[in-house]
Amino acid sequence: MIDLLITDALVVDGTGAPGYHADVAVEAGRIVAIGNDLPAAYRTIDADGLVLSPGFIDMHSHSDLQILVNPEHTAKVSQGVTLEVLGQDGLSFAPIDEPTRAVVRRQIAGWNGEPDDFDFSWSTVAGYLDRLGQGIACNAAYLVPQGTLRMMVVGTSNRPATDAELARMKQLLADGLRDGAVGMSSGLTYTPGMFASTDELVALCEVVARYGGYYAPHQRSYGKGALDAYAEMIEVARRASCPLHLTHAVMNFRPNAGRGADLVAMIDAGLASGVDITTDTYPYLPGATTLAAILPSWTAEGGPDAQLDRLRDPAARARITHELEQVGTDGCHGCVVEWDTIEIGGVRNPALTDAVGHTVAALAARSGRAAADVFFELLLADDLATSILQHVGHEENVRAIMRHPSHTGGSDGILVGGKPHPRSWGTFPRYLAQYVRELGVLDLPDCIHHLTGRPARRLRLPDRGQIQLGYAADLVLFDPTTIQDTATFTTPRQPATGIPYVLVNGTPVIDNTHRTPSLPGYPLRRTP
Repeated sequence: MIDLLITDALVVDGTGAPGYHADVAVEAGRIVAIGNDLPAAYRTIDADGLVLSPGFIDMHSHSDLQILVNPEHTAKVSQGVTLEVLGQDGLSFAPIDEPTRAVVRRQIAGWNGEPDDFDFSWSTVAGYLDRLGQGIACNAAYLVPQGTLRMMVVGTSNRPATDAELARMKQLLADGLRDGAVGMSSGLTYTPGMFASTDELVALCEVVARYGGYYAPHQRSYGKGALDAYAEMIEVARRASCPLHLTHAVMNFRPNAGRGADLVAMIDAGLASGVDITTDTYPYLPGATTLAAILPSWTAEGGPDAQLDRLRDPAARARITHELEQVGTDGCHGCVVEWDTIEIGGVRNPALTDAVGHTVAALAARSGRAAADVFFELLLADDLATSILQHVGHEENVRAIMRHPSHTGGSDGILVGGKPHPRSWGTFPRYLAQYVRELGVLDLPDCIHHLTGRPARRLRLPDRGQIQLGYAADLVLFDPTTIQDTATFTTPRQPATGIPYVLVNGTPVIDNTHRTPSLPGYPLRRTP
């Protein structure tokens, strides 16, 4: 008798190959048999022709704290995610020291919230991974955040790192990679990561390559300077001989309408020259970040308190307004801000709740004030913690990048706030409902490959991402005719339909559409 038998499934195995009908047997968290007339099991699930897929891998997630605060993690497991990659955009919580933790918590409260009485009992990557190992719903991998390293060693000043400081960052990075991190992330439109030069990034990526990891940069621009920014990242990877993962690979803002093909051509040229490149995207047009992120970078020097002081200073406000509305800021990707594209997604201060769901332009019109003044007052009243949706995407670009054979799926999901982006609950079923079933941009086996086997290969996980003998039983059973994301911009916290079963390490976390109390996930430490 085996633990579990799934019968009469259409197995789409994560390799890109066509599906085939078979039974799949699971024992001790592993796939132990694939075929017909398999041995009896303690439990049998009759798939009745539903698709059995490897579990989906979220290559870009911001669940770093929320996966610990709410370990049931329904937002992710209900859409079939069995593994997510944390530590994104150069800012996270390991490695870290106490002074840096205080700054990072404030800086990315819009991503992670500010949980009360939270036990930050770790300082190293190993300590954070150990904390994840105490019980989570899905598996997790981790990227060492370059911005946090720089904050610990250099601080928040816009200056080159000294030789000694660079050596210290490289040592901390190497320690994190030895602890099990899968690579390094950057947030090059966020302070202080953006203050790193190309040469500094190359030096760090050489360490990443030495330990078998990959580099996942949020680059210097996704707007006016997007192609130049992508070119810099490809050059960093080439010089460091480091695998490159272009995360949330988009061409956004007005200057980039219709230019997705230009990025695809650049990726093809990089691949042809020998650079190892993959990408991830989310299947939506709006992006999401913090309201403070669109400020000019010079405002953040000295940390959050210094930035708030500048927002109170009339002369500094006038300069910021001019740069935002007339020149374009590095925080807004070199583009002039369009206040009607910036929608408030979440606030920490409950007195500001009425702002959620409205654009800055609409709030200004309602109050009879200038949009820039509304912007400043929100930031001040919310201690920089406000999160936003930015409606700056282009559908033709999303499709062009999605079709590329380097592509994987990443939600970029933020779980906190009054109205977070629906991608936190709907990314993976949306791929299968809209871009496979309804639009035919990808066929089913290819899409499953994008969401499972291909990201597992980037993560260098030898036993995940496919339905093969001996592989971990991270599995999703879904109906391709009814799978649907139901999360919307109005009601973003809605689970998908058409996904009756999700297994993590062989244990059901979604069982006949119901969330179970099981927490079978654990951190996947990659051995260099």
